[in-house]
Amino acid sequence: MKSPLLSLPGAVSAEGVDEGVAAHYGDLFREQRALADGTGFVDLSHRGVITVTGDDRLAWLHLLLTQHVSDLPVGQATEALILSAHGHIEHALYLVDDGTAVWAHVEPGSEDALVAYLESMKFFYRVEVAVRTAEFAVVQLPAGSIAEVPESTVVRETPYGRDLFLPRGDLETFAAGYGPAAGILAYEALRVEAHRPRLGFETDHRTIPHELGWIGSAVHLQKGCYRGQETVARVQNLGKPPRRLVFLHLDGSEVHLPPHGTPLYLADEGPDGRKLGFVTTSVRHHELGPIALALVKRNVPPDAPLVADATAAAQETVVEP
Repeated sequence: MKSPLLSLPGAVSAEGVDEGVAAHYGDLFREQRALADGTGFVDLSHRGVITVTGDDRLAWLHLLLTQHVSDLPVGQATEALILSAHGHIEHALYLVDDGTAVWAHVEPGSEDALVAYLESMKFFYRVEVAVRTAEFAVVQLPAGSIAEVPESTVVRETPYGRDLFLPRGDLETFAAGYGPAAGILAYEALRVEAHRPRLGFETDHRTIPHELGWIGSAVHLQKGCYRGQETVARVQNLGKPPRRLVFLHLDGSEVHLPPHGTPLYLADEGPDGRKLGFVTTSVRHHELGPIALALVKRNVPPDAPLVADATAAAQETVVEP
């Protein structure tokens, strides 16, 4: 979905999975500082939107998701995963129930596959699942924003900001009253700073929740059976995840950021050594400089200096080894 806000002054379109919204509006660091100060908003209208309605919606979702949602209070935000039978992450949902429907936003382009899976699991439950991306767009007001939300808007409030599900036709009117707009690069920089994983960036085909620290925030350990739960329980009780998420401070003298998938090696071995992991997201932060998230093998020493291509990287622990 191409956002009408790409017509705003200075807008430069994002690339890849975030194509359709602005990467920035001409001043990346100013946009980051505005969000950090609780002003402005982020256009996330390229993200998929789904709703689940019906009397059984929470009880039914509780059976399918990693999160405990059977008695989710109205207006309380949560996040949840859908796992494969082997416990690998397939979908990440960011949820809120408004009293009559569960609203969720998901990664761009993933909503059709998600709804197809949900439809296949309806059985006798009184639920209706719908893709609403063409009708509703997600925007985020940053944490600390005191802006008043349009009346009747569905809001998902978290420590990182308020996600609003707006009628898509209201985007331009909203932007006129809630500026300045910040691009997806500013949003991503604050996400990396907060060590928050993102599906398709910090995950690959074999990622399990423990590797990213999604236990607790997206995976509830005291709920009934769901697909992939055996892997979650086994790792929790008997083993350790094979990889772990780390935060990297990158050498600020390098002009280019290491892209997603860049291999990581010990600094004193370089590419001649053993590959220890890979960069998942790298960004330029308005205060911290170049930073990144990465997945590394569990037994990599937390204080070991690393290198991504020619870029030196110092670790901070996100998931304990």
